[in-house]
Amino acid sequence: MHKEFQGKTAIITGGGTGIGRAISIMLAKQGAAVAVIYSQSELEALETTESIIRDGGQAIAIKADVADESAVKAMINTVVEKFNGIDYLVNNAGTTRQLQFEDLEAISDDIWDAIIDVNVKGTFHCCRHAAPYLKAKAGSAIVNVGSIAGETGLGSSIPYAVSKSAVHGLTKSLARALAPSVRVNCVAPGAVETRWWKGREEKMQTLCTHLPLERIATPEDVAEVTLMLLKAEAMTGQIIKVECGQTL
Repeated sequence: MHKEFQGKTAIITGGGTGIGRAISIMLAKQGAAVAVIYSQSELEALETTESIIRDGGQAIAIKADVADESAVKAMINTVVEKFNGIDYLVNNAGTTRQLQFEDLEAISDDIWDAIIDVNVKGTFHCCRHAAPYLKAKAGSAIVNVGSIAGETGLGSSIPYAVSKSAVHGLTKSLARALAPSVRVNCVAPGAVETRWWKGREEKMQTLCTHLPLERIATPEDVAEVTLMLLKAEAMTGQIIKVECGQTL
């Protein structure tokens, strides 16, 4: 059976849980060798790579805090040494805080720094250090994971919404900077059925009733669109929403 990503190597940050895990597994099933990058979720990252290997795929788990540029550089070097190059980069690692929008006094500089360092600077660190290797491969691509919060201004907190808006802008800037060698696009999920909803299932069901498709997206829904963007040769600089009609 033909596998669309056979012989390709992909880095997925935040690759052991939720959306990142779904992307890692889906890419591996399509023949890609995947590097599952994690910062804190070691057990989940190892379980993801072990699952891929059991199914006959290639995968490694690497610990790297994307906010730490030296750690990102070392991670990129490890992937290149292991797999002899990089074809795809998926910037999925992210963080947030649950903060009331009305309580501006609760948003400290430390909170701003923690969110921007991972969501924005971390995405840029990975793109910067992967870029030389991506440019060396025909058909290479980057997909950043944004959020509809970057469009609506809503979400878990003001710093989170601002950070995702920045990721959308960064996607467009990098699409210009890395053209024509590397395509850069962004997938922007709405509510997604991940562990974030644990203990809040009733609220999730209430939200579903207000969406045109009467459900929220799964990690696999987002993964499918991510893989489409990785292989879409005529797309760059695009922000593609996966949100079951949430922003209609």
